[in-house]
Amino acid sequence: MKMNLRLSLFLGLTVASYSLHSQDYEVPRTEWGVPDLQAVWKHSSIIPFERPRELGNKRFYSEEEALEIERAEQQRFDEDNEPLDPDREAPVVAESLPPIGNYDLFWREDAQFIPTINGEMRTSAITNPPNGRLPETLPGVMDMIRERRANLPDRNDGPEGRGLGERCLVGFGPTSGPVMMPVIYNSNHQFVQSPGYVTIVTEMVHDARIIKITEERNPAAEAQKKWLGDSIGRWEGDTLVVETKFFNDWHSLRGFPVDNLTLTETFRREGPSKLIYGFSVNDPKIFSTEFSGEFPMSRLDGNLYEYACHEGNHGMVGILAGARAIERMEAEEGSR
Repeated sequence: MKMNLRLSLFLGLTVASYSLHSQDYEVPRTEWGVPDLQAVWKHSSIIPFERPRELGNKRFYSEEEALEIERAEQQRFDEDNEPLDPDREAPVVAESLPPIGNYDLFWREDAQFIPTINGEMRTSAITNPPNGRLPETLPGVMDMIRERRANLPDRNDGPEGRGLGERCLVGFGPTSGPVMMPVIYNSNHQFVQSPGYVTIVTEMVHDARIIKITEERNPAAEAQKKWLGDSIGRWEGDTLVVETKFFNDWHSLRGFPVDNLTLTETFRREGPSKLIYGFSVNDPKIFSTEFSGEFPMSRLDGNLYEYACHEGNHGMVGILAGARAIERMEAEEGSR
C-alpha cells in the first residue's frame, strides 16, 4: 500500500509538473543571450532504447500500466537488496548461465520510474519508425560486419583486440554516443557553455565533446576521425541542434559501423530540472531508413567528479599476462 501511494504520488506530481512547466516555464539565458543548458544532467531511465516487439506501435503507457511497471521494478530492487545466505552453496559454472558475479545495487544507478516526455510515458526511446525499433539493415550489411570482426586482432593478442571501453578510450556502453544512452551507473553529463561553443563532459571515462556553434565544418574533420565524431551546432529558437559525423572507424552504434553515420541531436529544456535529448540517425549504407527518438534527462544538484578507469591502466596487464600464462601451460602440455 505504501509503495502504491508513493508511486501514484510520483506519477501525479510528474504530470502536474509537466503541465506547469510547459505553460509557465521560461528558458534561462546566458549573458550572451542563448538558452542556458549549463548544469549536471543525469541520463537515467527505464525507457528502453528499442520497444519490446510485443508492444507493436504502442508509443506510450497509460498511468495504470506505468504504475504496474514501476511497481515491478521496485519489487526487483527490494529482492536484490535481500541479504544473501553466507552458508549458501557455490554457484555452478556453465556456459549456459550468465557470468558469475556482477555489480550489486551499491554500485548501480538503475532507474525505477518512467519519466514523461511531452506528457507521454514512452514505451521506448525510439519513436520513428512507429514500431519503436531499429530499421531493417540493407542486404549484405551483416556479412560485412562478420568480415570486419573476422579481421580484428584476437582479443588476447594485445590491447588492440579488447573493446574500446575496456581500453578506457571511451566510456563502456554508449554513454557519450553515438546516440547518448544510459548505462548502469555514472550516466551523467555536464554542459559547459561559452560564446560560440557548448561542451558536453560525460562522467564515464570523462569523455568531452566540444560542439562549435557554426554552419561550416572544419575541412580536416573527415581525416581526423575522432572517437565522438566532429560536432557542429546551431540554435533553432530555444533548441540546440547538433550534427555529428566522421566517427572513428573503431567505434560502433549497437554493433553497427559508424563510418558513414550522420547523427543529428537536439537539446531543449522542458523545465528547470528536465532536459529533453533528441536523436536522429541517418546511415544510408547500413539502415533502410532513418530512425529517431528522445530520452529525458534530469538535473543533478552536485558536481561531476573524475571517473578513474582502471581497466586499461591496471586490468589490461592482468588480462594479457593471464593469456600468456595459458599459452605456456598449453605448450607445456603439448610437449609431454
